Amino acid sequence: MNKLLYLAKRLVLGVPVVLFGLSMTFIILYLSPFDPMTAILGRDSDPQTARQLAVALGLRYPDGTPVPLWIQYKNFLVDTITFNFGQSWVVTRGQPVGQLVWERMPATVWLGFWSVLIALFLGIPIGLYAGLRSNTWGDYAASFGGIVWRAMPNFWLAVMLAGLLSAGGLLSFYRGFLIPTNVIGTPNALGNMLGSYQLVQGISIPVPNFYNWAVAFKWILPAALVLGSSSMGNEVRIGRTAVLESINAPYIDTAKAKGLSTRTIIGKHVARNAMIPLLPVVMGEFYLLIGGSVLVELIFGIRGLGNLYLSAIFAADIPIIGALTYVFILILVFFNIAQDIAYTFIDPRITLEGAGE
Repeated sequence: MNKLLYLAKRLVLGVPVVLFGLSMTFIILYLSPFDPMTAILGRDSDPQTARQLAVALGLRYPDGTPVPLWIQYKNFLVDTITFNFGQSWVVTRGQPVGQLVWERMPATVWLGFWSVLIALFLGIPIGLYAGLRSNTWGDYAASFGGIVWRAMPNFWLAVMLAGLLSAGGLLSFYRGFLIPTNVIGTPNALGNMLGSYQLVQGISIPVPNFYNWAVAFKWILPAALVLGSSSMGNEVRIGRTAVLESINAPYIDTAKAKGLSTRTIIGKHVARNAMIPLLPVVMGEFYLLIGGSVLVELIFGIRGLGNLYLSAIFAADIPIIGALTYVFILILVFFNIAQDIAYTFIDPRITLEGAGE
C-alpha cells in the first residue's frame, strides 16, 4: 500500500469519527436545557415573536408544529459539514459564524504555535538530558522541575503570571523590556504581520514585518509559557524514561562493541528511539493545547477561539458551539493521521506499505 493510498484510507476512516463527534454534539446541544428563543430574545419575549423566530431558525414549521428531530439533525449535519454555519445568535448577533471563526483563529493559532514550540524545545531536551545523566543532581533537578510544571494547574499559573506581569507586579518590567508591549489582550500586530517590498515600479512582494513579529511574540509569550507548561512536564518525564530504556537496550551494547562514538550512539540510536514513545504524547498535546487555551485566553484577555467557545457556551449560541466543535474535531483527525505518517520518519522499521495487511 503506497503512501497516497494509505492517506486516502485514513481520510475515509476519519469520516465516521467526524460524524460521531457531530452527532454527539447535536445530542448534547439539542437535548440540553438550552432555549434558543430565550437566549436570543430574553425571558420576557413576546410569544408571537418567539414563534416567528423558531420558524426562522428551522425549529418549527409556519403552522407552529415542531420540526421533527431527525430533520433538524440532518440539517445540522449538512450545514456543518459544508461549513454553512449560519449567523451568531447572541455573542455577535447577526454576524456570520464562519467570518467570526476566521477572525478569531489567528490569535489561537499564534498562541498554540508558540506553546507547542516552547514545550518541544524545552521539554524534550531537558528530558533527554535527565535520562542521559540519570541519578545526578542535574537529573534530580530536571525531574523535579518537570513534576512541578506538570502539577501546576494552567488556570492558577495563568492568574499568578498575569498578576506578576501587571502594573505593580514583580515582573512588570517585562512589558517595557526591549519592545514596549502589553501582556493582556490580543496583540494588534497580528493583523499586520506582512509588509511589502517593491521590486520594480508597480511590482511588490510580501515580506515579514519583523517588528510586528517581535511585538506579537513578546506579547503572547507569557500566555504561551502557561499553556505549554503541562505539556513540557509530560515530555520531560516521558523523555527521561524513554532514554533510560534505550540506553539499557541490547542494541546499544552492540553499537558500543562496534566502536561507534558516544555522539553517534546518542544521536542515531538513543535519541531517535526515545522519540517513538514521545511522538503520540507530542501529537496529542497539539489538540490538548487548543482545548486548554479556553481558560488561558480568558485570563489573558486574548480574543481567540477558546475565548469565543466559552462565551458561546455561556450565551447558548448554538451555531458558534457547533462550528467550533466541528473545527476541533477536524484538527484531532488531522493530527492523528499526521502522527502515523510521522512514525515512518522517526523509525525506518515502520512503513506504510504494510498498513492494513
